[in-house]
Amino acid sequence: MDYPFDKNSVFLVTGGAGFIGSNICEKLAEAGYRVICLDDLSNGKYENIAQLEGKDGFSFIKGDIRDFDVCLKVCEGVDFVLHQAALGSVIESMEKPELYEAVNVCGMENMLKAAVINNVKKFVYASSAAVYGDSGKRIAKEGEEGAPISVYAETKLKNELTAKDYAGYIDVYGLRYFNVYGKRQRYDSSYSAVIPNFVSKMIKGEQVCINGDGLQTRDFVYVDDVVQANLKACLADSRSSGEAFNIACGSETSIKELYDVLENILGAKKEPLHGPAVKGDIRFSCADISKAVNMLGYKPEYDFEAGIRASAKWYKNNI
Repeated sequence: MDYPFDKNSVFLVTGGAGFIGSNICEKLAEAGYRVICLDDLSNGKYENIAQLEGKDGFSFIKGDIRDFDVCLKVCEGVDFVLHQAALGSVIESMEKPELYEAVNVCGMENMLKAAVINNVKKFVYASSAAVYGDSGKRIAKEGEEGAPISVYAETKLKNELTAKDYAGYIDVYGLRYFNVYGKRQRYDSSYSAVIPNFVSKMIKGEQVCINGDGLQTRDFVYVDDVVQANLKACLADSRSSGEAFNIACGSETSIKELYDVLENILGAKKEPLHGPAVKGDIRFSCADISKAVNMLGYKPEYDFEAGIRASAKWYKNNI
């Protein structure tokens, strides 16, 4: 898909060596735009963007968004900031609340301040479906949020409130990611998301553990569609500044159904185990994506099975 950006446009991707960030960097660099990738490599991996080093217009800077001087420097001459840098584990956030506050909340405000000082045109940031918390609604719709049920969710809600405060100074748009999956998503961490966790275990012939009864649902969205949403937000009308948008497929899949699809694609040599439900986890998750469709022009291009097959192929070649 082509985007009508000026060819001299400069994009800064924070967390650019991470899962989503590296996919954004790759898309922009391959389209010939100037891309600055900022990452402290605490969670992201240099190998995610190594293939882009040496490419005209691409540069990697190792730095921490908790350092305001770093944020100020990397925003110089930048047109668009795509802020992906964050810590993203519900479980870890309950164990390390101060760290999550420092990185997710203070780090984003540092980036916003730096962007305003440097006259950045658009600031797009990663929010999360976690902000819906205990709303009790089967379909998550913007404006119908409940109370957050994890420290991670609290940090993302604070991000959205901060963004509204800055909306008068810079065009800023929040993207509430639902369950993103795809190439380069980490499978080698104790906090790995469900799809890379299941896929890596199946490929290795290990037993999969399903948290709870497996009937909890998620709205899975392939990473290429998330990249699309970020770029569409860079083209959004200024009247939408300060808004947050659901980024998902608009359909729900249970964890048991996910397991069955993966079993069909990859095969499973052992029956799954069932462990305890995760504290702070949302029971049902499905997005109303009409706001993003209408206001950003967002349109998911991957259905669940197509995305899963593309992901499984990548993992087979990289595990």
